[in-house]
Amino acid sequence: MTRPPLPPFSGDDAITKARMAEDAWNSRDPDRVALAYTPDTVWRNRCDFLQGRDQVRAFLTRKWQRERDYRLIKQVWSHGADRIAVRFCYEWHDAAGQWFRSYGNENWQFDATGLMAVRHASINDLTIASGDRLFHWPQGPRPPDHPGLSDLGL
Repeated sequence: MTRPPLPPFSGDDAITKARMAEDAWNSRDPDRVALAYTPDTVWRNRCDFLQGRDQVRAFLTRKWQRERDYRLIKQVWSHGADRIAVRFCYEWHDAAGQWFRSYGNENWQFDATGLMAVRHASINDLTIASGDRLFHWPQGPRPPDHPGLSDLGL
């Protein structure tokens, strides 16, 4: 199985790869998202260390049970032949209805088939009021005309 675009990445390839990841994560479908990673993928997400698709799938299931009405935007920061660095922001609320905006950076490394082999994510959470939310599209992919992170001043 391959997942184009494949390394080595051009700038446009990196943007396409980041948007594909954003769209998949906005689906909140752990099975769909897990398929973008190698079977033996290695992750660090905050203080969680994961290995393999099964652990990724279980982690994402727990994540989206806790982080409700999740909406994510990713933006390429830099790229190399088989690596992409992105910054991201997502909004969500907990079971009590408290909204959060989570900011972070990810470093990705891909294998020759275009699957992500390594993912390192650093994330910080900010409590926000419901009226301070900026991501208001229906569940699913961000609409093409919705502003990105830089356009929103994030």
